Amino acid sequence: MSSLRLPRTILDLGRIFSTEKKCQEYMFKVRWPGGFICPRCEGDKHYWINTRAILKCSDCGKQVSLKVGTVMEKSKRPLSDWFVAAYLMTTNRQGISAANLLEQTDIRAYECAWNVLHKLRAAAGQREIQTLSGMVEVDECYVGAEKPGGIGRRVKGKAIVVGAVEVRGQGSGRCQLRVIPNLKKKTLHRFIFDRITPGSTVNTDGWAGYPGIESQGYYHDIVVTHTDPQKTEEWLPRVHRVFGNLKLWLNGTHHGVSPKHLQAYLNEFTFRFNRRKNLKGAFGALLGLVAQNRGPTYEALYRAGRRRGWKHPNPIDE
Repeated sequence: MSSLRLPRTILDLGRIFSTEKKCQEYMFKVRWPGGFICPRCEGDKHYWINTRAILKCSDCGKQVSLKVGTVMEKSKRPLSDWFVAAYLMTTNRQGISAANLLEQTDIRAYECAWNVLHKLRAAAGQREIQTLSGMVEVDECYVGAEKPGGIGRRVKGKAIVVGAVEVRGQGSGRCQLRVIPNLKKKTLHRFIFDRITPGSTVNTDGWAGYPGIESQGYYHDIVVTHTDPQKTEEWLPRVHRVFGNLKLWLNGTHHGVSPKHLQAYLNEFTFRFNRRKNLKGAFGALLGLVAQNRGPTYEALYRAGRRRGWKHPNPIDE
């Protein structure tokens, strides 16, 4: 990937990927940086079937599609549409909605634009399977429409999101976000064990679901003993800053999202946040993912499990 020229502006994107052929050549270099190798006979000679964007091994006749094994598999969309979507998703700090993508490409159906973006979010989520380290702030927030009755952890009818953010001096390092079903100790501990390296210092509030992680090699620092939301924000500023930006993004760019797809949006937010100092480089990282990971099918995306309760008013970009 490092040897490939990456676009620095939207005009650069148009020049580098001005034709479908150039997009195909780019994908070829991503998949076979050292030259073509046949998956059947390991031969290194091939020729193109240009009408179908397929390579054929000169030795055994094996046909290989550039899209097989990627999030673009079985998609009839041109590679150029995928590249534009990946570029806009990674370089725009506010991301892009399906409605916005319709305006920027030749895609005409909303469902198709939505599917393209969700497959890229799936690739971003696979990329973000990593652990945080050092000193890490951990807390939870609630995402969804306002509900009367109850504050803080007594709020019902919303999606629960637990987050972790590395402390880097006065700033923030990487983050991790996950939708969770409840605030029980087992649930919170599982998130910490999955996403934070043992030996790290975990800063939390005084919620009863956090104590006990010390037995697994973590240092636990309760930085605020009570669970008042306003006081907690002051003592855990980084994770709450992430929560604030997340909610602004969900409501501003997407006008709310369906609970069953919320984790996909968290994956996208995390991917972009962790590369916020090099957004243009993130474009190459995402296309590298596209070359290695399958995305879910359209049917699988719509079969995603539903959670009871929260329903954002007039969700546009489910």
